[in-house]
Amino acid sequence: MSQAGVTSSSGRRRTHHAVSSLLSRGEPMIWLMAGGLALAIAMVTWLLGLVLIQGMTTFWPLAITELELIDGRTIMGQEVRHERLEVDEAFFAALPEAQREAARLAADEGNGSVRRVLLRTGNFELTRTRFTWVFDFERLEENRPKDAMLLERLEWGRFYGMPVRFERGGEVLAEGSASTRALLERRLPEVLAVREQIREIEREQIADLTRQQERGRLLLRSEQQTSEGDASALETAQDVHDAELAEIEQAVSALRAEVAELRSKVSEDYLVLRTATGVEHRTALLQIVRPVATNDLSIGEMFSLYFARWWEFLSDDPREANSEGGVFPAIFGTVLMTLIMSVLVVPFGVMAALYLREYAKGGLVTSSVRIAINNLAGVPSIVFGVFGLGFFCYIVGVEIDQLFYADRLPNPTFGKGALIWASFTLALLTLPVVIVATEEAIAAVPNSMREGSYACGASKWQTIQRIVLPRAMPGILTGTILAMARGAGEVAPLMIVGAVKLAPELPISFSAEEQFGLNRSFMHLGFHIYDLGFQSPDSEAARPMVYTTTLLLIAIVASLNVAAIAMRSRLKKRFKNAAF
Repeated sequence: MSQAGVTSSSGRRRTHHAVSSLLSRGEPMIWLMAGGLALAIAMVTWLLGLVLIQGMTTFWPLAITELELIDGRTIMGQEVRHERLEVDEAFFAALPEAQREAARLAADEGNGSVRRVLLRTGNFELTRTRFTWVFDFERLEENRPKDAMLLERLEWGRFYGMPVRFERGGEVLAEGSASTRALLERRLPEVLAVREQIREIEREQIADLTRQQERGRLLLRSEQQTSEGDASALETAQDVHDAELAEIEQAVSALRAEVAELRSKVSEDYLVLRTATGVEHRTALLQIVRPVATNDLSIGEMFSLYFARWWEFLSDDPREANSEGGVFPAIFGTVLMTLIMSVLVVPFGVMAALYLREYAKGGLVTSSVRIAINNLAGVPSIVFGVFGLGFFCYIVGVEIDQLFYADRLPNPTFGKGALIWASFTLALLTLPVVIVATEEAIAAVPNSMREGSYACGASKWQTIQRIVLPRAMPGILTGTILAMARGAGEVAPLMIVGAVKLAPELPISFSAEEQFGLNRSFMHLGFHIYDLGFQSPDSEAARPMVYTTTLLLIAIVASLNVAAIAMRSRLKKRFKNAAF
């Protein structure tokens, strides 16, 4: 008994000694920190992997499946995803009696769960739904007909069916799947060319004339305000305006007639498809973006279609409540706003940091300013948005309108949400990041280099300009990278200072009369993701675009950062003796 007590006491001492040794070496903290790092890396990897996989597979052409169901229905569509659903007695009770036994067997095989597939069935104008869930036990037969075709359309989303015939003005030009597809392949490129021509006329030529008309109206209004009492001058201005207006209206009428003529050339061409339920449906070729028979594509054709869809996504305008088409206006708006924000924030941030580090004397005021800057970094971004709306739009913008654009009031020119105010707001939001990073970089420049410069007779500014700033540049670029990453991904402030759901007109112009486009609203990828994810009327249709747009936003931010990192690396090599 006594020996056991000695052994037990010795064991406790050894254990206590081992724990004390581990604590003294700090090993538990090392494991804790390493575990935290591994968890963070795992979560980031999982998130990026999910976005990458879902985003990259969005445009891959899926097979068109025709299903005969146990209740006698036949549906056609593409399998989007599948999942397992836990079921109970209430689920079985809600099923028709003919399906109940099959459902119970499926649930028994699946240990209480049944598998179901989400099928994208399209044909919204006929069925009032675009997606359908199908349980595996409902399937009787599954086919993948080679002639099955999906139409990507400008309106109403996708349509699935089998080609029946090609019509022009009620006359049948081709009948049967093969001849209809052959004629469609020949005719559709001509129709698409005409549609692009119509789009160019409407969006560019007629839009230019409309802008000229507006400028003439504003000029007349300005003349009316400055020529009070001078009836002859006012009459002359009115005559000039009327003449210009008549000329513009004549030109617009000519262009509209040209559009009508172009449209008449192709508006009588129709493709007739038969749905899985046997209903024949006519689709005008003008509405077709792309016909795809995915079951009849070779691997090369599938890759070609995949990259064509990516190109459309990167270069075209959105359509179908932003859930189809492209995001080029959002890409342009995001990149332009981020660049303007960087141009605004970096000089101010560097000047503020230089003053605080090189010129300001230590004391209560300087410490208070530093504390305020650090606190500013923790302010919620929506607060910056409210401030930007109130200060930039409603105070600065309104003052600018009253001083320089009074003839356009009550229509505001700068007194509203705009690209320039969004850039200013985000510059203010990211200013603390640049100031703190620049101060740290300046502080890291060895004092011996400053003293050497002073010893050579250089002034303080010459020392800052030629010694401090070049060697602090990698640190300044680090702050710029962080600011760009945060600014490009922010959404909340942009929702109230300029970003909108749809703005096909790019926020840029080379005309001073149009303020170089800085006063225009714009599209932003972050806002686009929010709109798709939470405002879209069809969340299932928008879901793939959310992943793809998120992937694109990450790629753009990463590209901007890589460019800044490459520049920083070059500067580091140039001043490799400096420690940052």
